[in-house]
Amino acid sequence: MSMAAAQDGPGLLGRLSTQLESHGFALRHGALSPTARRELLLRGLAGTATILGVRPRLTELGHRFWVRIQTDSGLPYETRVRQLVVAADLESMQPGDVVGCRVDPGDRDRVVLYVPSPEEATRVSISKILADGRRAAATVLAATPIAADYSGRDDPVLRLDLELRAWDEPRPWRVRVIQPVPLTAIQLVDLGRHLEVAFFTVDRGESVAVDWTASLEETNP
Repeated sequence: MSMAAAQDGPGLLGRLSTQLESHGFALRHGALSPTARRELLLRGLAGTATILGVRPRLTELGHRFWVRIQTDSGLPYETRVRQLVVAADLESMQPGDVVGCRVDPGDRDRVVLYVPSPEEATRVSISKILADGRRAAATVLAATPIAADYSGRDDPVLRLDLELRAWDEPRPWRVRVIQPVPLTAIQLVDLGRHLEVAFFTVDRGESVAVDWTASLEETNP
């Protein structure tokens, strides 16, 4: 991504919208009944879902989730899920969070999402990382659009390849994170730019979150 492209917010959003349209997403299923949900939780393929977008349903109870699904049986793909979610779980199902899911092996767009228990969680929530994590400096190695909210009202979601350096770690390490990027910070994801991040441990990105507020303050003191 060139400096000009990174700084051109409308251009980037336009490319994200084109990418979305090319996938031909459709809401094929309504919210599952309690019986169907239990059946899918018992018999569906286990996987993980990265939340790309979430919005309350306008005419019915529940929320619409835009997710990126990964199972052991195939390549990752994106779909939308209508589901009732309790308020406590919704806090852990925001853009950038990774939750558990079960997928109908006969229809990969028929999905149940759930917040995993601490024992099976694959990623700590972004808010917890930013609140309690250690601090590091990151250099942007690559930034790839993953999704923009289908209504165009939410922040775009990007896959970021970063190199991290922390004062208390002997050497730098590389991570990959999927995280919403505020429109005000879109200029910070160009190749070679520096970001402020929080992390818990040296891993491939599971415990890493970009601190956009701190990164912007560093750029505009």
